[in-house]
Amino acid sequence: MSFPSVQDQLTAIKRGTVEIVPEDELIQKLETSKKTGKPLTIKLGCDPTRPDLHLGHSVILRKLRQFQDLGHQAILIIGDFTALIGDPSGQNKTRPPLSTEEININAKSYLDQAGKILDLDKLRIVYNSDWLGEMNFEDVIRLSSKLTVARIIERDDFSKRYNNNEPISLHEFLYPLAQGQDSVHLKSDVELGGTDQKFNLLVGRHLQQQNDQPPQVCLMMPLLVGTDGSQKMSKSYDNYIGIDENPNDMYGKVLRIPDDLIYSWYELLTDIDEKELPEYKKKAESDPRNTKHELAHHITQMYHGETAADEARRYFEQTVINKEIPDDADVLSFPPGSTHRLLDIIAQAGLTSSNGESKRLMKQGGVSLDDVKITDKNFELKIESGSEFHLKVGKRNFAILKAEN
Repeated sequence: MSFPSVQDQLTAIKRGTVEIVPEDELIQKLETSKKTGKPLTIKLGCDPTRPDLHLGHSVILRKLRQFQDLGHQAILIIGDFTALIGDPSGQNKTRPPLSTEEININAKSYLDQAGKILDLDKLRIVYNSDWLGEMNFEDVIRLSSKLTVARIIERDDFSKRYNNNEPISLHEFLYPLAQGQDSVHLKSDVELGGTDQKFNLLVGRHLQQQNDQPPQVCLMMPLLVGTDGSQKMSKSYDNYIGIDENPNDMYGKVLRIPDDLIYSWYELLTDIDEKELPEYKKKAESDPRNTKHELAHHITQMYHGETAADEARRYFEQTVINKEIPDDADVLSFPPGSTHRLLDIIAQAGLTSSNGESKRLMKQGGVSLDDVKITDKNFELKIESGSEFHLKVGKRNFAILKAEN
């Protein structure tokens, strides 16, 4: 196997990376790999706690793809066993465990979406229930003896909850050990994770040393800041862009990010050549509007293709800049003389996912009829003969309401 030079590999690997522990060991591993022609084993674990992925997840998946492109063996661990525990990382309370059925459904969805980023033909996919599920109680006790309570309490979320007298279930202490045991089983050379996973990754390194294995290098990636510009991207904060999001919404949501995020999104979410990034940083500072449009087009193209990205740009210009109703807007017809609650019309048109979302949008001024904002959740629309109304819900959802002929 022929690998790029160690320096070229290191440059690619360090792009967007927050921390490598320790970097000198990574260099040694790359040098040995290049000399022997043997790929490194790169591990990324994911617990299928949700059925859908967003661009925040893509940051770490793209780093795994970089290792694939450099010629190394990427392993994606589906944490079907660890998901039964629930990692509290970043949480201030115990995360409820999922059922086996929920985990299996989420895992299939996860792989379908991850395939848009990773080379599935070269990817090794494993399930940690294959080895963790085989452990008996004696095995668990022996594993637990390899880590002290004092070391476990060093983890930020545990220490905060402990100091605040908040409950910590004993099984939560087992999560870092279970994740670390994955590293022992796979004999990983490098493990990837977000900055919130640093403790867990270091536990894997510790357990490998306890088992007389060369310890893995821990590589941490940043948590992507969401479209609100303040919180990490999360469905809980409603500041996310789904990998499976339709092109128009994906394009429009990218345009919502604050200007100071443009460069970091280019660095973490695109394939722009490393040498060109400084130029994009200058463009983001001097012309943020057009640079953001380029970013939106680039990201949309990555997941949906160039034609869809071009159409999304035209759709945005038509509906937002020119304030026109799109040509493909749904047309709903009603009997003349009939009266309908606007919330029911929105639900019938499928313009929101629920009445709760419709009410929230109304309260925020996000629902309008013929450019007049409708904030009353009980608003009723009377359809007269020959009448036509243009309904807009949110920034990109439209419908034409007409009287039946």
